[in-house]
Amino acid sequence: MEPPQPRFPALAVKTVVCHTITYLLMGALASHFLHYEQIFNQPNSGYRPFNSPWIMLGAPLQVFRGILFASVFYLFRESLFARRNGWLRMAWMLIAIGILGTFAAPAGSFEGLIFTTAPIAMQMRGYLEIVPQALLLSALLCYWVNHRGARWLNWTLGVLYSLCLALPILGLLAARK
Repeated sequence: MEPPQPRFPALAVKTVVCHTITYLLMGALASHFLHYEQIFNQPNSGYRPFNSPWIMLGAPLQVFRGILFASVFYLFRESLFARRNGWLRMAWMLIAIGILGTFAAPAGSFEGLIFTTAPIAMQMRGYLEIVPQALLLSALLCYWVNHRGARWLNWTLGVLYSLCLALPILGLLAARK
C-alpha cells in the first residue's frame, strides 16, 4: 500500500514554511557574498533601496509565493512525494520553468540572456542564490512531507519560520524609533 498523499492545506503550510526558510537563508547568504546592498543602491539598478521596508518584508511576504508553489506541487504530488528522487523532480520543475524557461525576460532566464543588455556573467551570478534555494526547498519539503510523523521536524521548522517572520518585522519596528 502506498503512503497517503498530502492534502492541499497541509502541503500549502509546509511549502510556505520551507520556502520562506530557504528564501531567507539563501537571500542572506547571497546578500552578503554577492554584495546585494551595493547593487540595489546603485542609481537605475531597477531595485528598491536596500533599506526599503519592502526589501525587509521579503521573507514574510513569501507566504504568497509558497501557496503558489504548493498549488503546482499538489497537482504533481504522486510523482513528487513518497518517491525516490521526488525532490530532484521538484527542483528541476522549479529550475526549468521558474528560472530558465519563464515567459518573462528576467536576468538569467533564456529570454533574459537574449533580450537584455546585462552582461551574461552578471545575469548568471544569480544562479548562485536561486539554484541552491530550489534544491534546498525541494529537499526540505519532500523530506518533511515524506516524514509527516517527525515532531522534532515540525517544531524545528515552526520555530525557524517564526524567526523568519519576526526578525524582519522587529527590524522594521526598530528602524522606526
